[in-house]
Amino acid sequence: MMAATALSVDGAAATVAPLQGPAARTVTLASPDRPASPSQTPPTTKVSVAADDPVCARLKGVEACVGPDGSDRPGITVEDTADDHMHPAVEYYLNGYLGTKYVIHNLGRSGEVRGSREIGKVVTFRAALYRGDRRVRYGRWKTVRNVAKYPIKRDTRTTPVAARAKSKTCTTTKGAATVCFAERKTFVYACDTGADKYQARAEYFVAGDPTTRYEIHQLAGVGTCGKAEHGELSISMYRASVFDHNRRKATRLYKYN
Repeated sequence: MMAATALSVDGAAATVAPLQGPAARTVTLASPDRPASPSQTPPTTKVSVAADDPVCARLKGVEACVGPDGSDRPGITVEDTADDHMHPAVEYYLNGYLGTKYVIHNLGRSGEVRGSREIGKVVTFRAALYRGDRRVRYGRWKTVRNVAKYPIKRDTRTTPVAARAKSKTCTTTKGAATVCFAERKTFVYACDTGADKYQARAEYFVAGDPTTRYEIHQLAGVGTCGKAEHGELSISMYRASVFDHNRRKATRLYKYN
């Protein structure tokens, strides 16, 4: 397993020696519209980039990057590049599976970087800009392959019952969304437990850092769970919510761990 996230609590990126040699990898540029079905794949085009360089997606005020272990930004990161009243985020899917979307909100100040080393073999991502909890702008999807030395595996078969059995702590909102987690090689599940049109969402913070909010959006329907990993970092605050697309329908107050 990969170690904990590449970023310290203060947001500084981990320093890793750059890879040597002129090797290149294939990067796929996806369309800006996410397919409605989790089984569909976005139309793509391909470009080549040096293996030790991160691949970035930029908007005014935000830069999101995916980089290999040898880059200056390993894993997936998001930087705040503007001193304004909005905050940047990176939205991404792992291992070609569109049933679970992950979001990292960078709530730090301009110039600060947040992110995670825990990425899969395939990462489809885009940059976004938020004002409070409302997304006001987003860019095109990009897909990067084979950048992590120890990619996390795709986990799409876990049910809410199995997630509870594997976890230390769980919380539920109105029987429709469940968040479960354990803290030895920390993982978090967001499970959809309601047969309705709404989506389950986990919202949480790790390592006592209030400047980075993580989200798991479970889009595949009732009885399914999405999973995120956080290495040795522990969960500090968490809640389960239910959304209708980007409109919050139900939630609980954050719980402290």
